[in-house]
Parts: sequence; structure tokens; C-alpha cells
Amino acid sequence: MGIATDLVVIVVVGLAGGLAAQRLRQPLILGYILAGVVVGPYTGGITVGRVHDIELLAEIGVALLLFAIGLEFSLGALKPVRTVALVATPIQLAMTIALGYGVGRAMGWAWVPSVWLGALASLSSTMVVLKTLMNQGWIGTLSSRVMLGVLIVQDLAVVPLMIILPRVGSPAAGLPALVMAALKAAAFLAAMVLLGTRLLPRFMMYVARWRSRELFLIATTAIGLGVGYATYLAGLSIAFGAFVAGLVLSESDYGHQALSDIVPVRDLFGLLFFVSVGMLVNPRFLLANLGTVLVLVLVLGAGKGCIVAALTRASGYGNVVPLAAGLGLFQIGEFSFVLARVGVASGALTPEMFSLVLSAAVVSMALTPLVSGQTARLYALRRRQFRHEPLETINFPREGLAGHAVIAGGGRVGLHVAEVLHRRGLPCVVVELDPHRIDQAKAAGIPVVFGDAAQPIVLEAARIATARLVLVTVPGIVVSRSIIVQARALNERVHIVARAASADHVEQLRSAGVFAVVQPEFEAGLEITRQALVHLGATAEAIDAWAASERLEFYGAERATAGARRAEP
Repeated sequence: MGIATDLVVIVVVGLAGGLAAQRLRQPLILGYILAGVVVGPYTGGITVGRVHDIELLAEIGVALLLFAIGLEFSLGALKPVRTVALVATPIQLAMTIALGYGVGRAMGWAWVPSVWLGALASLSSTMVVLKTLMNQGWIGTLSSRVMLGVLIVQDLAVVPLMIILPRVGSPAAGLPALVMAALKAAAFLAAMVLLGTRLLPRFMMYVARWRSRELFLIATTAIGLGVGYATYLAGLSIAFGAFVAGLVLSESDYGHQALSDIVPVRDLFGLLFFVSVGMLVNPRFLLANLGTVLVLVLVLGAGKGCIVAALTRASGYGNVVPLAAGLGLFQIGEFSFVLARVGVASGALTPEMFSLVLSAAVVSMALTPLVSGQTARLYALRRRQFRHEPLETINFPREGLAGHAVIAGGGRVGLHVAEVLHRRGLPCVVVELDPHRIDQAKAAGIPVVFGDAAQPIVLEAARIATARLVLVTVPGIVVSRSIIVQARALNERVHIVARAASADHVEQLRSAGVFAVVQPEFEAGLEITRQALVHLGATAEAIDAWAASERLEFYGAERATAGARRAEP
């Protein structure tokens, strides 16, 4: 059956690897990579025959991931990170290339392959980083947006690197091709802004009128991959085109539906990608050169992480953001595989060099979930050691704060609540990391603490000990639980109201000790139904009884006991 059999093997073994990782409480990515090692050409037993064909299919997974990320992030969300993306990232690429050059020369490599080593190390893995952030619940945070901005520019840098590196001995020869690539990218962006923002929403509206979920899914996938293919024909990256298509489509009325439909397809092709990465690993070569591979991972990873963290800090981001970026972007990315093949074809890299870089890249990818997961722990340790470091507070009243509300998260929900309380003369303080949101609260005269609400020292700066209420408005369950735990440790009697991103998170938040949980989609559905009952003639008493019954069934005993808990002093 050829490739059909290979796909069946990958899905089945990938499922087994995912179940094993879940059982061991490890990221699914590690299970998928291990599954790829098992079915790869370098191990016995069941083996995938058409490895190259699977690699080509896996590229669709990268494109779909960036398409989905583009759907999830609006153009407005990327504006706050434009400095770190457009200014700091090119500097990071240059500094990492210099670092790799030094490492290569120290290993006895000639200067040309040493430059290639630095270029390969300068690129991070978009697929691994974003999947890790999703699993950790950090998508949507300022740290994730900073990393996304860096990753986008790194992916765009693949095109000029593929043009320049084969001509590294005579850079002037590649200058015309580089200028042409830049002109193509600019022309594509202009076309997407001028035509895409007008044509794509109209096309999706036309498809939606047919009321066919299947046709809508196909249209969504066709847009993401079709635009990506257009950029490929223009000599650019498929993933770049897919991401821009997602950004354009996210501004339409159909962005949320397109995202919900594309997620299962994205996850399936994502499985193919991570299994294909595992299939590239030769366990015998890895074991024979384990010391060299680990040195490459350690030196290049640590050096690159420090460079990213330092440049992020220099771009104006403080608190946990530089640390999260450094620990999240230290690995060697999937586009390095493509670039390395060009190096082998041009004779700049030997097959042994290619295998070393490949092994180091896979090891660094596998370590990413574990290393990135240490962000909160290392940040807390840093805070304990440097408690004298002042936190930025804005608009704090001279008489201090007491009996106030601490609003963890200054997004649309958090700022709206803060503005209402502020207008009514009720004391409140917002805790936020995003400089753009900080400026909005500052302009409104609302007290603000610049920091991560999951850290005790930040909550102390918000006067949590004298607070009456904590409102957790951030959607991520991991962040929410961290804030709740820290708030409870600093003030046992404070009431906590938390936002649940989905119905699955309601029970987790209740078990963490919150006073009340609010699930926005459920409350919106409840209000729409209540309006329908009002217009259809139901009595106010019947509507209130129905709403109370629905909330009791959805939220559980929390709503039933809320009244008694309100009476507590």
C-alpha cells in the first residue's frame, strides 16, 4: 500500500507514544518523537519506508500550525512586540551565528562550515515552541507573543540564509538574489493587505451561506495551504504565507469558526511532523557521538538562550518575559533541517556534520518542554534572591490600598472591570505584564502593578494582604491556578473569582479554592436564552428559577453555597 501503510503505522505508533507520555505526565511531543525513533529507518521492527514523503507531508503540519496561530492572533496583538521582532531578532541571528562560528572553530571545523553551524543554531523551532506553549497554557500571554514575534522573523530569515550561505565565500554574488527575495516578500504582503482583507472575508461569507460544515472546513484549509503555496511559487516559505493568511482571516467575522475547524487537522499533521523528526535520529550515531552532541546542545543552547533573554530585556520587557523567551527559544529548529540539506548539497557540510547538527537539533527539541517548564520555578528563585528589586507601580493612592480588588490580568475583561470599579469610586489595582495594557490603565488613572501576578512579590506589591477580592481574568488554566495558589498563601480570607476558559477548567478552579467561577461562553448562552424567554412571555420568577437551576447544574455546589459564603465576615 506504500505511503498509506506508512501513515497507518505513524498514527498508531504515535498514539502509543502519546499515551505513554501522558501516562508519565510528560509532554505529548516527547512521545511523538520517541515513536518516530521506533519506526525510523535506523531501528529494527516496524519501519516506515517512505521517510522523505512523510517529511514532505510534515511540512503541511508546520504550515497549518502557523495558519492556526495567525487565526488566533490578530494584527493588533502583534503590535506590542514589533520592536523585539523587527529589531532584536536580526541582532539575535547575527550574534548566534557568531557564537556558532566560535564553537565550530573550537571543534576544529573550517570557517565555512562553522558559519553554517551558527546559522543553523540561530533558528528556533516554531512547531515545538508553540505546541509547548499550548500544552502549558501560556498561549495569549505577553511571553508567548514575544516568542511568536521572534519566531516569525526567524522563519522569514530562512529565505535570505538559503541564498547567502551557499555563496558565503563570495557574498556579493548572492546580493541580487537577496534583493529579489525581499522585493517578493514586500509585494506579497502588500497584495495580502490590499486584496486579502477584501477578498478572503467575502469568499468565506459566500461559503458560509451554504451552511455546510464540511465545505467550510475545506475552504479554510484551502485558504491556509493555498496562500502558502502561492508564497512557495514566489520563492518564499509556505509557512510564511499560511501565517499571513491566518492573520488576514482572523480580522473577519469567521476567524473563530475557522480556528475551531482547523485545530483537529492541524494536530493530525503536527503528529506527522514530530514523528518525522524522530525518524531522522540514528540512535547508534547519537550514542557514538553523545558527548559531542551534548556539548553542542549545552553550549549553543545556553548561549542562544542568554542572547535571546538579554535582547528581550533590552527591548523593554521585564519580569518573567526575558527568562521565558530564553528558556523557550534555545533549541535548534525544524527549518535548520532544510537549511542543512542545502549545506550538504553545496558541499559546505559533510554528512557527518549534518548528522551531528541533526542529532543536536532533535535532542534540543525533545528538551524544550522540560526546560521551558522550569520558567516559573527559576523566576520564583530569582525573586527570592533579589527581593530588593523595586516593582513598577503606577497611580497608587498616597494613603495606600485596603479593602480593594486585585485584578490579575489587564486584558479586555480585566480593564473593563477596573474601569467600572474606578468610575464608581471602588478601590482596585490591576496586575499586568503587557506594556500596551499598562499604558491603557495608566491613561484611565487606574492603579497598576507591572509584573506577573503568579509571583508572590508582585501580589505583595498589589497589597494582597489587605485586599478584599481577587479577580483572575487571565484565560490560561496554568497561570490561573498559580495566581490562586499564591493569593491564598498570602491572604487566606480573600475572596477569589476566576475566569474559566472552558467547561473542563471549572472543576479545577473550584478545587483550587475560588469563591466563584465564571465561564464566559456559558454565561453568554445563558443571557441569550434569558432574552429569548423574556420576549416569549416567560415570567421573571420562572426565568430566575431556570437560570439558577442551569448555573447549579453547570457550576455545581459552588453556586449553591455562594450565598452562605457571602455572609461570611
